[in-house]
Amino acid sequence: MQVYLVASTTLSGGIEQFLRDRNLSWRREDSVCDAELTVEAAGRVCYMSFGDRQHRVSTHEYIANIISQGHDSVLEHANFTLLVDGISRALSHQLVRHRAGFSYSQLSQQYHDESEVEFMEPDLPETDPVLREQWDSWVGQTRAIYKALLESADKLESTNSLNQKERLRLARSMARLVLPNATYTTLVITGNARAWRNFLRVRGDIAGDLEMRSYCVAAYRILHQAAPHLFDGFEVVDDSLGSHLQVKYFDAFQ
Repeated sequence: MQVYLVASTTLSGGIEQFLRDRNLSWRREDSVCDAELTVEAAGRVCYMSFGDRQHRVSTHEYIANIISQGHDSVLEHANFTLLVDGISRALSHQLVRHRAGFSYSQLSQQYHDESEVEFMEPDLPETDPVLREQWDSWVGQTRAIYKALLESADKLESTNSLNQKERLRLARSMARLVLPNATYTTLVITGNARAWRNFLRVRGDIAGDLEMRSYCVAAYRILHQAAPHLFDGFEVVDDSLGSHLQVKYFDAFQ
């Protein structure tokens, strides 16, 4: 599994023009990302707390206060786009259930040839070589059946009226039916900071879902590196599952 930060909210010159037009000043911290400054600016507009009314100078202090007061709607102004590669279709089905505040684009099995598809291997016990053989055999059979279904679609008389593009789409639509939840996939996910925080809170501490926990840890690390003030209040901890990591949410500001 690999997680990449593709994009995040950036400031244009509009906020500076607004401040000049209103004859206002805004004292800002150095080394704060645009996404965090966008959230701070949006929050300050609510009370017009610029210039003499700017009581909190630290962006971290300002955002921490917003979160502790439950004013999470301001966090929705900051967006982060992650590219997630090498997760199972099973996990992707869980992720796309989180609709509020998120947008998704996923690798299409209709347009992408899955003949050499890879599968997420479960944790197989080393003491069970028979199960290992069964898994390896199943992987080979699944790929073989997929390829056979691709070839069989060309033999259907009902497809004669289709152009090459639609024939290929039909063939892959038929063949993909044999692909399991273990199939690797790739997603691009955009979410606002409020949605990401809520996702990490409800999904990052599920003991019985190792892939979800691993994904949450990877996503959290990327997001926290990009905007540490927006994603404060979480920590990565080890547990009895050894190398698997866990995100633990806590409200650090109350």
